Amino acid sequence: MNTEQIVAQHGPRESMEYDVVVVGAGPAGLATAIRLKQLSADLSVVVLEKGSEPGAHILSGAVMDPRALTELLPDWQAQGAPLLQPVTGDEVLFLNARGAMRTPDWLVPACLHNDGNFVISLGAVTKWLAEQAEALGVEIFPGFAAAEVLYDDAGAVRGVATGNLGVGKDGQPHGGFQLGMELLGKFTVFAEGARGQLGKQLIARFQLDEGRDPQTYAIGVKELWEVPEAQARPGHVVHTAGWPMDEHTYGGGFLYHMAGRQVTLGFVTGLDYINPWISPFEEMQRWKTHPSIRAHIEGGKRIGYGARVITAGGLLSLPKLVFPGGCLVGCDAGTLNAARIKGSHAAIKTGMLAAEAIAPALAAGRSADELSAYPDAFAKSWLHAELDASRNFKQWFKKGNTVGAVMTGVEQWLLPKLGFQSPPWTVRRHTPDHARLWPASACEKIDYPKPDGRLTFDRLSSVFISNTNHEENQPAHLTLKDASVPVAVNLAQYAGPESRYCPAGVYEFVDDEASAGQRLQINAQNCVHCKTCDIKDPTQNIVWVAPEGGGGPNYAGM
Repeated sequence: MNTEQIVAQHGPRESMEYDVVVVGAGPAGLATAIRLKQLSADLSVVVLEKGSEPGAHILSGAVMDPRALTELLPDWQAQGAPLLQPVTGDEVLFLNARGAMRTPDWLVPACLHNDGNFVISLGAVTKWLAEQAEALGVEIFPGFAAAEVLYDDAGAVRGVATGNLGVGKDGQPHGGFQLGMELLGKFTVFAEGARGQLGKQLIARFQLDEGRDPQTYAIGVKELWEVPEAQARPGHVVHTAGWPMDEHTYGGGFLYHMAGRQVTLGFVTGLDYINPWISPFEEMQRWKTHPSIRAHIEGGKRIGYGARVITAGGLLSLPKLVFPGGCLVGCDAGTLNAARIKGSHAAIKTGMLAAEAIAPALAAGRSADELSAYPDAFAKSWLHAELDASRNFKQWFKKGNTVGAVMTGVEQWLLPKLGFQSPPWTVRRHTPDHARLWPASACEKIDYPKPDGRLTFDRLSSVFISNTNHEENQPAHLTLKDASVPVAVNLAQYAGPESRYCPAGVYEFVDDEASAGQRLQINAQNCVHCKTCDIKDPTQNIVWVAPEGGGGPNYAGM
């Protein structure tokens, strides 16, 4: 029984009307809500969050530039914002298999300098932003996943519907059934994060990416460690390039010392990689064994794990931000600055700009039209200037890591010294990430070392400490358009890459007695909502949709 049939049988759905509906209680969505209430306290604003609480699904490095937060909440320090550990030092390392070369500080581009920034838990910052929003009168509904975009008769967005609760794997309602609810708004803001389920649909429906470069992504695999006192260096920031990546695979590591003897570290792998034998999870485990990394964490204890995709296409991949009845903000649009390895400041700024377009539109009695004032303001903002300066970043790395590193130095270090605010040239690309894979037979197989259980680990023990859980008796939220494709195409041509690119062990090929061959088994309970499968599947046969609200990881301190 599909959603339409369930609604027809059990409906109509209850509806609630607001001035503004915000989908996603991350930094972008909460900044939108806060700024709206600052501009007009009488506006009714609701924020939907699929996690069990704001911050539960938030995963980022993170080093935060506080510029946008200061614009949003100038007294954030006095209000107790959890930006507690200033950056005290930077290292940029180029690794090879045996050693490392430290980039002299004077050669490090400005985009990688972190003076004035803070090492944070973005989940904690998000939780604090939610408290600020609620204090202003914003309604936040955690545990409710927006599952459907609603349109009016003219085709404009008029809100969203939450998913039904209590539907079994067989598609039939059971004893705990609860019909989804319609949240209707004069404007709807989509702030779902990278590769948002509804944002993806809106981009396709309104052709928002027409004329843009295809969006490109990376997956960040992250761990949180507690280390001995002697190894703690609060505020110290390390970024690495090179090993274990080869010349044609984009990737790099980050390691940030937090307060309280905690170290957050992770490895980012570009999802435009061509070798289907690559496992981003295993690359992260291998990276930790490098002497320059293990020295920070050896003898410590791993206390957290997670993974999430990152939008990395920048300005040239940015879709049109508005459509009739709503807009995209933050990573749902793709405003992360990959050259700076930062996105939270951009998310907050886009949320503010969207709110500053919505509030006067509502005051003028307008609704369901295009908020042209939002992209106009974005084009004049410091954020646009920042993204424009690094617009070629990922495009150069498509040509190889050596070319990428050299041209990043030219564009981010040399040109500013010559008086250029942004590069006088533009580099384009046309191939989406999923189309970049080569056949397995054309690539060298990678034999990753077995985990030792002290420094390196397997996927299942990692997922365990991500506190991931889903209601087992629910329809699969990882679906296949054609069930025959994984074996007939992905396994036959690419050696089953889904069993390697997933950082949570969701996909595995197992023996199938019925066919005397193999079949794809989907362990949806393990899913950490990273969205890698939705992006990297070479046949685009896998579709990720939101499970029941509240399901998924529950990151603590991440």
